[in-house]
Amino acid sequence: MRATSTTGVTVALLVALLAGCTSTDRAGTAGDPPPETPAPTATVPATGTLLPTTAPTSLAPTSAAPQVTLRMSGGFAGRGDSITVEPDGRWTMVDRAGSRRSGKLTPADLGTLTSLATDPRLAAEAGPPPTSTSCSDVFHYRLTVGTNESGYADCPADASPPPATQAVVKLLLRATGTYTR
Repeated sequence: MRATSTTGVTVALLVALLAGCTSTDRAGTAGDPPPETPAPTATVPATGTLLPTTAPTSLAPTSAAPQVTLRMSGGFAGRGDSITVEPDGRWTMVDRAGSRRSGKLTPADLGTLTSLATDPRLAAEAGPPPTSTSCSDVFHYRLTVGTNESGYADCPADASPPPATQAVVKLLLRATGTYTR
């Protein structure tokens, strides 16, 4: 008798689970955000307390990058240009003569910029750039991300440029089609 009741309960449980799985709307819409995935749990034997074994997964968008401004000066021709990127990826480049170009970063470039702009190394690199360099006619880059400012002279004979700052500079020069070395 006991095997029959266990089998009946098992069948009823499976039917309930399957009915629950098929009653959800599978169509969804393009605007619906993906559901949050709950974290798996593990029981600590001594206390019986449930503890998460991994962090909850959320597919919510990360915060946007702050406004980013890159000012470039120097070089043989004595450039004085700037690139400003808004948090949504729109950028404007203004050269020394006042000519303007504008565009929008690709989603991949905006994602990379957002990651770099929130990288703790960038805040650690903040401060005035070195004023002396052993090179003549090199580009000087001054980067402002939010309230942090950093920079460097693009001189191979000098110490290595700050890596996070240099990564942002290279990204902006490439993504905006601005001159590069």
